[in-house]
Amino acid sequence: MLRRDFMAAMGGATQSAQPERPGRTDGVAGEFTVFCRIKPGHADELREVLDELMDAMGTGDRAALRQIGTLHDARHVIFDNDTQLLFASVFDGSWDTYIDDFATTVVGERFDRVFSHTEGFPGVKDPNVKEWFVAQQEPALVFVSSYPDLTVKQIWKDQRVNEAFQAVLDSSEFQAALENPANKELLASPAFQKLLDQAAG
Repeated sequence: MLRRDFMAAMGGATQSAQPERPGRTDGVAGEFTVFCRIKPGHADELREVLDELMDAMGTGDRAALRQIGTLHDARHVIFDNDTQLLFASVFDGSWDTYIDDFATTVVGERFDRVFSHTEGFPGVKDPNVKEWFVAQQEPALVFVSSYPDLTVKQIWKDQRVNEAFQAVLDSSEFQAALENPANKELLASPAFQKLLDQAAG
């Protein structure tokens, strides 16, 4: 795989205030994929760090995801005989804001723990970290989303609304309303029937 030279990225022409960033988008979502070389002898330590992060997620520690509020999914993969690390994620909004969130949320500490085992990583709060990520990034050739118009926050809101609506459907008050002759016209309306069909899945 051809790699962009980090030093060239650091020493090239001055970038504009809003440089073009790599990565494909689909609707509100963008993809972020980086390939990093693991420091010699660090694969086992890196694997331990990733195991700890995975265990924390398994026990319900998702505060970092809530704090960022733009991350759909993420994965770390060690490959190529323990010499390479893949990090891939899907996020909402601008690339620059997404990278900034690494440093301004609890994710920053976790990123430092992971990427400190890769070559050349300057630290998530270093002013050159974006250039480092760009140098490691390989844009996807194809990127599609099943829900391109929904942000993470909209999905969370839809989930909360659905849970509340399902609770209403299960309530004794709602059952009584269904049996009340005064609501006959409303219950027979196409809009209400569509609502019930959607609730049934």
